[in-house]
Amino acid sequence: MASTEDLHISNLFSLKDHVCLVTGGGTGIGLMATQALAANGAKVYITGRRMEVLENAAEKHSPHSRDNNMNGQIIPIGPCDVTKKEDLERITAELESKEKYLSLVLAAAGVSGPKGHPDTSDAVKLKEQLWEEDPAAWGDTYNTNVTGVFFSVVTFLPLLQRAPKGQASSVIVISSMSGMMRDSQAHFSYNAAKAATAHLSRMMSKEFAPTGVRVNSIAPGYFPSEMTMKSSDDRNKAEMPKEKVEEKGHAVPAGRAGTDEEMAMGVIFLSKCGYVNGEVLKLDGGVLNEVGS
Repeated sequence: MASTEDLHISNLFSLKDHVCLVTGGGTGIGLMATQALAANGAKVYITGRRMEVLENAAEKHSPHSRDNNMNGQIIPIGPCDVTKKEDLERITAELESKEKYLSLVLAAAGVSGPKGHPDTSDAVKLKEQLWEEDPAAWGDTYNTNVTGVFFSVVTFLPLLQRAPKGQASSVIVISSMSGMMRDSQAHFSYNAAKAATAHLSRMMSKEFAPTGVRVNSIAPGYFPSEMTMKSSDDRNKAEMPKEKVEEKGHAVPAGRAGTDEEMAMGVIFLSKCGYVNGEVLKLDGGVLNEVGS
């Protein structure tokens, strides 16, 4: 039975002694998650394809305060392309040489894919608009957003199973609200891939449950990132102005983009609550209430 003091937020959500890996951890939602984990005491390894981006993220965003005795860290490791098994094997071996276990793998690496605009009722013109999409680009989108996620999780299962008792070792997969709506948002390949990503996380939660590793997913709505805004600043951060959200062509009840703090809350909750498995947490500002499947 918990005492009142046991239920203080510093006890509920401390990640001290947790060791985490974030793919795509140098920018966007991966970086938001990295900051949240490190701020609450975790040692966070970040990987991605661009080593200079990872190093800049660690330099600019590593926690400096030691007043709360958390001592979180951000450590670049890589580079790593999650679509290449040899890269994942190399990163796995490097982590096994440094750490006895992983508490969390957060799979945030992803690409946006090609765009096609279905904005006509004329079938001939519609075909012309969409036929130009490249099947190889569809394959690349799926390979990164789905296949890469699968192998990024599978390779680290032994390290995750070795996490100390009481840590509720887990995986968080970043999917998207885009995989849960009928609206193509002009990118059929991305939305189809993200639908597969969310379902993949459900399947992994069922099939990996005997190992003791939980698998959940976050389906973000509009959050500022290098991928969504096509650029980032010298801190690897991007901004999404309110007017950009208003241009989306459908209601966004929150009336704005999501914040780093809101993403952090979702990440920390799924990281710590050992009674949640197989969940897809919608952090979408209410969009799917308006345009859901």
